[in-house]
Amino acid sequence: MSQNEAVAALLSDMATLLELLGENQFKAIAHSRASRVIESLDKPVETLDKAALVAIDGIGDKIANKIVEFCATGRMKEHEELAAQVPGGLRQIMELPGLGPKTVRAMWQTLNITDLAGLRKAIDDGSLLTLPRMGEKAVEKIKGAIALGEEATRRTPIGLAMPLAERLRSELLALAKKHAKFKITRVEIAGSLRRGRDTIADLDFLVCTAGAFDSSSKTVHPILEEFTKLPEVRQIIVAGATKASVRCAINIHTARWKGGADQQPAEPTIQVDVRLVPEGSFGAAWMYFTGSKDHNVVLRQRALAQGMTLNEYGLFKEDKTTDVPPQHRGAKPVAAATEEDVFKKLGLAWVPPESRESVGEVALAEKDSLPELIELADIKCELHAHTTASDGKMSMRELVMEAHRRGFHTIAVTDHSKSSAVANGLSVERLKDQIKQVKQLNKQLADEGIDIKVLAGSEVDILADGTLDYDDDLLAELDVVVASPHVALSQDPKTATERLLKAIEHPMVHILGHPTGRLINRRNGLSPDMSTLIAAAKEHDTALEINAHWMRLDLRDTHVRMAVAGGCKIAIDCDDHDITDFDNLRYGLLTARRGGLTAASCVNAWDRKKLLAWLKR
Repeated sequence: MSQNEAVAALLSDMATLLELLGENQFKAIAHSRASRVIESLDKPVETLDKAALVAIDGIGDKIANKIVEFCATGRMKEHEELAAQVPGGLRQIMELPGLGPKTVRAMWQTLNITDLAGLRKAIDDGSLLTLPRMGEKAVEKIKGAIALGEEATRRTPIGLAMPLAERLRSELLALAKKHAKFKITRVEIAGSLRRGRDTIADLDFLVCTAGAFDSSSKTVHPILEEFTKLPEVRQIIVAGATKASVRCAINIHTARWKGGADQQPAEPTIQVDVRLVPEGSFGAAWMYFTGSKDHNVVLRQRALAQGMTLNEYGLFKEDKTTDVPPQHRGAKPVAAATEEDVFKKLGLAWVPPESRESVGEVALAEKDSLPELIELADIKCELHAHTTASDGKMSMRELVMEAHRRGFHTIAVTDHSKSSAVANGLSVERLKDQIKQVKQLNKQLADEGIDIKVLAGSEVDILADGTLDYDDDLLAELDVVVASPHVALSQDPKTATERLLKAIEHPMVHILGHPTGRLINRRNGLSPDMSTLIAAAKEHDTALEINAHWMRLDLRDTHVRMAVAGGCKIAIDCDDHDITDFDNLRYGLLTARRGGLTAASCVNAWDRKKLLAWLKR
């Protein structure tokens, strides 16, 4: 475990401990946010002094002191003091879905439940029911969560979560059409999936209705009841008048899985929450359930500073004379129906969901200075694709015609280099022959009146010492060189940085492909000093790739944000092996948007003339 990982883990645990001890909520949030910041930090934390730490957004003076202390001594005294006050087993209970810190604290303080064994006993003897607001349905939900165990806390890659979410949304829309009397006007995805995170904890849907419904009814709403009977549902957690929570099966065959059959769960599931929301408060609810938590905290603080209060029901004028929530005292919201209305009343431009991570987006929205994020329609070419010559499933012409069908003006053929034996990498002779084939295909396409340019390229292995897999004379014959690491992916950060720097600085390399080599939930890959790589990429005019495959998304969003700030070029490529891989582009776009990328900085968004001029530089 690196120092960054160790510090992030301790800060995250401190956030949990603070919540369990009933400390100030904002202090717990601060530690949680600092944990995420350190986890995504591009430099080894032990190389930063206190001043450098405090300069990082999300790291305050006191937390910086704790980080410095740990790097110097290997201990964090305050963490040890907090841990001594909390039974270790409570952390396991906190990991169960649906159990918040207040409930777990009540279990501990009232019933002396300190671990899962004690929780099971309290369920069996009925004592858990004596806790305030703990009914039989809540107990059944906890029992189900315990049974689900580890799977319930596993995050699902976006490439598996998105197809399921889209299918469920279609089925909810079909139910809305079937039950027209309920006047369902829209069904929308919320949560981390809407924000485009690379992994998803659960799926959130909002069903907007213009009809009347009784939120206090004990009867399950007909649409929610039918939803719980869909074939994907494996367990009903709760179903009521306004909300249904279930666990749904994920079809792992909806997207190409990188890995052997032994790594595929037999039938993974994911929690799905569906909420019925009145049309008048839909915008506020969509904002709230989209998140992120940190973004929502910033908005609530802004509302309070303006004499208002913000929740999932709307933006209301604050009334300090009563503790009754505004929605329960009949207060009329200042704004609630649309997200745009709520942002406007807060004095902010609308913030794209992918940017809602409390990384400075609210300050930019206040000045109406948010970047115009790249969109799917901006992408005009693909610069990383494989054919049957190496490990792809498409012939060269099939690859080119699919790119043309999708409206691309340019497609690069970049089969693997000779050292990638497992991927049938091309020998020097085979690559030379392929270059000739590309030239012949370009002539044939021109004769047929098909307007697309085919580039002769290669995905060249960056060997462990930083050298490339072909000599410079052969690389000079290529239109595009994508240099990628495939082996020695456990190198230490210093060695990895030096290795990738050699590729970036190489005069024949255009793009650094999937720079860390990570596979989501399977392999962490390299941990280079990204700020050093970004500076070098800008200096040498080398693009850094966002590999759009849902199991890679490498560069990850935090790296993209750094690259955008550093002013270097970005490529978004699908690493196509199969025709369906072109569809992964949307995941790469989500990652790019989370990093604040604009079309101007993305080489795939340029017109052909500008692209070819850059490649020939």
